[in-house]
This record gives sequence, structure tokens and C-alpha cells, in this order.
Amino acid sequence: MIVEAAGRLFFAPGSVRVSMDDLARELGMSKKTIYRHFPDKRSLLAAVLDRQFAAVERTLAAAAQDAQGQPFGVRVQRFLLAAGSELGRIGAAQLTAGRGDAVLRQYVEQRVDAVVYRRLDELFRDGHRQGLLSAPPELLSEITRGALERLLTSRLPRELDRTAADLLRAGVDTVLYGAIRPAHPGIGDEQLEAVIPTARDEEVGP
Repeated sequence: MIVEAAGRLFFAPGSVRVSMDDLARELGMSKKTIYRHFPDKRSLLAAVLDRQFAAVERTLAAAAQDAQGQPFGVRVQRFLLAAGSELGRIGAAQLTAGRGDAVLRQYVEQRVDAVVYRRLDELFRDGHRQGLLSAPPELLSEITRGALERLLTSRLPRELDRTAADLLRAGVDTVLYGAIRPAHPGIGDEQLEAVIPTARDEEVGP
């Protein structure tokens, strides 16, 4: 009950700084009672974040399950849209860039990396193993990470009157179109490899 109420307050739209007094009022109990369960605000926030990231994991697993059997580009798109929606919902970008507790910021970064980006990396590696990518999976991971994080904190969605998810979808289509090998006649593999060299192409012998 305490963790659920804290989550509602901490992640409410427009909330700036939530104190233990605010939480005690929300729950109708004393701060002393809360401190019996959580010795400090940091431990309570960690419990709230664990709960939030468990929900993110469930959403991403469901998105991956729904996209099974779909073309690789669709799988990537659905994963990123789900990830962007969930990270935006919990304000992960703001948490990692904020001025709050440095330990909690590091904790959020680690959880985002474990829950989202490692899955993304594996998705691109899987596409590479299947011969579906014309660019190194590490490069695609770096590009899409940057796009995702940037859109979550950018003013661009408001300026274009679009949601971050809309722009992420457009960005994925634009960036990945030339990286995923086409399933129909079009740009040849040789042309793609000339534009985006693989890691092996860049190796220089003695």
C-alpha cells in the first residue's frame, strides 16, 4: 500500500518534489509508521522504481510476444514504441538527468540499461545473426538509444503537435529503413555496404 501510494505521488503529472509528509497525508498515517517499513526516502523510492520497472518488463515482454513471426522491422518498431511509452510514463529520462539523489539516478540508469537497452541490443544482434541487417548491430543500438532518450526530453513533440511515440515511429522508419535488408527488390546489398561499412570492413591489417 505504501509503495503504491508513493508511486502515485512520485509519478503524478506535474509533481515536482514529494516529501514524506505528503506521503503520510496521502496514506492517512504517521511518518513514523512509514519509517518502520522504509528507513529513508531513498529506500522507498528504490521500491517504487522496482515496481515501475517490473511493469516496464511486462510491457516489453508482451510487445515482443505480440510481434513474434512479424518482419524484423515490425519487431524493432513495436519494441521501441513500447519502450518509449513506458519510459515516458515513469519519467526515466528526467530521473536520470535530474538534480536529485545521485545514487538513485545511477540506479535508474542501471535499470533502464538492464530492462530496455540490453533487450534492444539482443534484438539487433538477433537480426544480425539472421542476416537481416546491413549495418553493425552496435551502431544501430547506439543510434536508436540516442533517438529514444532525446525524444523523451525534447520539446519537438510539442512543437510539432505530435506525441513522442509518433515521432519515434517516424524516426525508426527513417533510420532503420536503410539498415534492414529489404525483403523485396530495391537497393542492393552492395550499395548498402558501400554506404555503411561493417566492423570487418574497417579492420586494417598489419
